[in-house]
Amino acid sequence: MIQCSQCKQPLEIAASMSGSVMGDEYTESWCFCAACQVYTLEVWRERFCGEDSINVHGPISKAAGDARVKLIQSCTEPLNKKCRCKAHLAYFGDSLD
Repeated sequence: MIQCSQCKQPLEIAASMSGSVMGDEYTESWCFCAACQVYTLEVWRERFCGEDSINVHGPISKAAGDARVKLIQSCTEPLNKKCRCKAHLAYFGDSLD
């Protein structure tokens, strides 16, 4: 369970997106805390070579998080790491495999 990076309350995932960058699969999950009005971002990295990792970032402003969630929601397959739609390309900065 992802916790708010500010108040440590348990959060549900608002949106997630996966992509493959240089052989590593990234899945970024955005969670919004209604109490704090901020996002927490969990980044899961499955490495092609090496150990997997999970990192948590935040707090992230509502405006910045809302923009990323909106971008994710514009893709019909956000968890498809092989998708090359405009949303995936914009989200991962044109660095997808």
